[in-house]
Amino acid sequence: MEKILKIGTRMSMLALWQSEFVKAEIEKNNPGVKVELVQIKTKGDKILDVALSKIGDKGLFTKELENELLAGNVDLAVHSLKDLETTMPEGLVLGAVSKRHPVEDVLIAKVKGMTIKNLPQGATIATGSLRRRSQLKSLRPDLNIVELRGNVPTRIQKLSENEWDGIILARAGVERLGLSEHISSFISTEDVLPAVGQGALGLQCRVNDNFVLDSIYCINDSDTHAAVSAERAFLKKLQGGCQVPIGSYARIKNCILIMDGYVGSLDGTKSLRMHITGPASIAKEIGIDLANRLLADGAEEIIAGIER
Repeated sequence: MEKILKIGTRMSMLALWQSEFVKAEIEKNNPGVKVELVQIKTKGDKILDVALSKIGDKGLFTKELENELLAGNVDLAVHSLKDLETTMPEGLVLGAVSKRHPVEDVLIAKVKGMTIKNLPQGATIATGSLRRRSQLKSLRPDLNIVELRGNVPTRIQKLSENEWDGIILARAGVERLGLSEHISSFISTEDVLPAVGQGALGLQCRVNDNFVLDSIYCINDSDTHAAVSAERAFLKKLQGGCQVPIGSYARIKNCILIMDGYVGSLDGTKSLRMHITGPASIAKEIGIDLANRLLADGAEEIIAGIER
């Protein structure tokens, strides 16, 4: 007899792609398990005319899915990990993390082959991310940054409808939806650090649901899980949400965790970036250490200034 596993998912094309991917992996690796998708609309999906940083609510794209998990209406929630709060509701756990897609942001410009560095003076770039805004302004103070909301196809469509020179998106979302032909250039992590968890999928379930935990074990990538654990510990220590420009990228090579972190002001005039390495076995501690070093170096003042 088949066992049913219900996945709660947002309704965007990217969220459905991610959930279909997880569904296929679970069914392939767990004979006798049938996966059903349950589509759920989140607050972030409903409010599309306000900048994310101004809504001021935590869990914009996750809270409704978490509520359905806790109520027992779904068994698993699939998130873009960058959307998932570092502190989870009691009773829920990050059960698995997928192998990470390349983490870079990409420039989608009206002129093919354009890069961040050769954009014309005073070019207008659209993004909904304060992290991107801060790092772009730090790199190119002349750029005019405007607000952008909507799902990936909608954002690409808005570029053709506005007098913008380009938009910035996560490489993972663009490539997962088969929209790579729109990419003008990749933005090196040396120039712009990604969001915490960017490129990875976070699979969230109830703490003691061994059936689900066993079913998703096949999806978990241990190196990615350790790397994003460092990033999430870094973010949690800084107590930063979507209102603070914070970027981080951790990766593991030969059991060594290599990590970079960024904290900047909204206009990019103040910014701190730091690099750290250590044993991958203590990934979370390394993330916290990096946060503490940045706080001691002036990040505390930058964050306090933004909060004021």
